[in-house]
Amino acid sequence: LKILAQELGGNHQLLIFDVRDKKAVFKAINNLPEDYKKIDLLINNAGNAHGLDPVQSADLEDWDAMIDGNVKGLMYVTKAVLPTMVTLRKGQIINLGSIAAKEVYPNGSVYCSSKAAVDFFTRGLRIDLNPIGIRVGAIHPGLVETEFSEVRFKGDLERSEKVYKGMQALSADEVADAIIYMAQVPEKVNIADLVILPTRQANAYVNNRIK
Repeated sequence: LKILAQELGGNHQLLIFDVRDKKAVFKAINNLPEDYKKIDLLINNAGNAHGLDPVQSADLEDWDAMIDGNVKGLMYVTKAVLPTMVTLRKGQIINLGSIAAKEVYPNGSVYCSSKAAVDFFTRGLRIDLNPIGIRVGAIHPGLVETEFSEVRFKGDLERSEKVYKGMQALSADEVADAIIYMAQVPEKVNIADLVILPTRQANAYVNNRIK
C-alpha cells in the first residue's frame, strides 16, 4: 500500500487492520484524522477463498475465514463508514462480489454462498440508502489472475497456475478500470450490478480454454 501511495502521489491516509476484527474496524474508521473523515466513496475489496472441497470434507476453519472476511468484514466496514455518508446525504458504495454470487460451481458451496450474501446485502443496502441519495452497487468479476488461487490452494503454485492456464483471464487493472467507470458516471446514474468476465468464460463453471 505504501508503494502504491507513492506511485499515485498526493495525500493518503493508510489504515491497516483486519476487516474480520469488528473492534479494529470501528477503531480505525472512527479515529481517522479530521481531514479524512468525510468519506464519499467506499470500495469493499477485501475478500478471500480458502479450499475447494465438498461440504462433507471441507475444513471448518476455511469456512470461517470466508464468511468472516467476505461477509462480516464487508458489513463491518460499511457500517463504520455510513454515519458520515448519511450525514452528508451523499456518497457511493461499491462492493466486490463475484460471478460465484450468481451461480454455484462444484466444491464451491461456502465461497459461493459468501459472495451471494454480498450480492443480497448490496441489494438490501441500496433499498435502505435510496431515500438518502447514497448510491450502492456491486461488480462481479469472473476469473481474474491474481494471488487468489494461490491463497485458495494454500500456496500450491502448480495447482493455482492450472486455474488460469489457457484462459486469458482478466487482470486486476481491468477490474479496477471497470470500478473507476462505476465511480465516475454522473451522480444521477447508479450502476447497480455489473458482471465482467474474460471472453473465454461463459459463467462460473463453463470455460473455453486454449488447447
